[in-house]
Amino acid sequence: MPPDLHLLSPKGFRAAAVHAGIRTASRAPDVGLLVCDALVPAAAVFTTSKVIAAPVKVAREHVAHGRLRAVVVNAGNANACTGLHGELDARHACATVADTVGCDPRHVLPCSTGIIGHLLPMQKLERGIRAAAAARALGSTPRHAARFADAILTTDTVRKTAAAQVKFGGGGARSVARIAGVCKGSGMIAPRMSVNSDALEALGIRHATMLAFLTTDAKVSPTVLRDALARATEATFNAVTVDQHTSTNDTAVILASGAGGARVSSQSDVRNFTAALTDVCRALAYQIAADGEGATKVVTVIVSHAPDEPAARAIARSIADSPLVKCAMHGNDPNWGRIVSAAGYAGVAFDPERATLALQGRIVFRHGQPVTYDERQLSKLLAAREVSVHLSCGNGKSTATCWTCDLSADYVRINADYRT
Repeated sequence: MPPDLHLLSPKGFRAAAVHAGIRTASRAPDVGLLVCDALVPAAAVFTTSKVIAAPVKVAREHVAHGRLRAVVVNAGNANACTGLHGELDARHACATVADTVGCDPRHVLPCSTGIIGHLLPMQKLERGIRAAAAARALGSTPRHAARFADAILTTDTVRKTAAAQVKFGGGGARSVARIAGVCKGSGMIAPRMSVNSDALEALGIRHATMLAFLTTDAKVSPTVLRDALARATEATFNAVTVDQHTSTNDTAVILASGAGGARVSSQSDVRNFTAALTDVCRALAYQIAADGEGATKVVTVIVSHAPDEPAARAIARSIADSPLVKCAMHGNDPNWGRIVSAAGYAGVAFDPERATLALQGRIVFRHGQPVTYDERQLSKLLAAREVSVHLSCGNGKSTATCWTCDLSADYVRINADYRT
């Protein structure tokens, strides 16, 4: 990410974050507000779980119009499995934001992350929203961006940010747009997000979430924005897994202020914008995998020469989701049999007689047979902070990448002690 870019670098946005007391274990910010100077094009993707948190229900309804003015997020409480009461609380949060920034409640998108099954402490949340919305609190400096990024964290150990610049036709300053984002995610990470949440099958419920907030100052229509976010999400956020557990609250949203002047109009512009957005989302997705609960390394799983993209994605996800593979990665154990067998049960065409597997660039399996290698040396290579697993299927031209992390005893400790 360019060092001078952050979430609020795109023109037309302000943000603030405060500690409202929803998180009781620390004084870190737990209510964040992202506000655009005007009603702007927006798009979002959401969890495909059949167990959907109250803010997701409200957010899907509000973003359906294709325009938003503000986003409000709280950490420490997911407002999930809270029934009609939770939905009314999410709507009240939107109304509070609308009252403070001067917009329609339907133009506010609510998000929550934290423990499932607890009602929101609405007095604290409302006080937090009003404090964040105060004129002296909202701003567009790097400090404001950092505070907002901190307000969305739960078990995360680091702030996650990314940004890029993209050029469109012409050569002047008004042909350059900025795209930036922040996200959170460390556990309960296996996003399967979609614009239409009924399009995919449901998975999971637990207590954490993947949230991403993206801004751009490009002039772009809601339709193009929605398509670009859907394409970027499929190749990035939906390709991350920490524990194979899809959240009730997963959300990624992008707002386009148009304040930078650059217009996304031609097909070439659309391709460039989508590619830049995908780059930002990919950087954020990688950071989620690297910060997986208890993780000591990030594992990039590349599947190439598959018959088609869905097959490549299925095999990559099968490998990345395998607890046995993740444990082997934690132990620096080049136990490649676990990887090949995970490819075999992915539910798509796979012929081990045509496959080649490499760990950290060292081939260990080819055409159905083991390849001689120095196990001690490869174990040392696997001790790196970044590990590469590359499986060539040998029966096509398609490629997919999935990011995961190792599975450690600390992951068990973190999740065993999460509430108790």
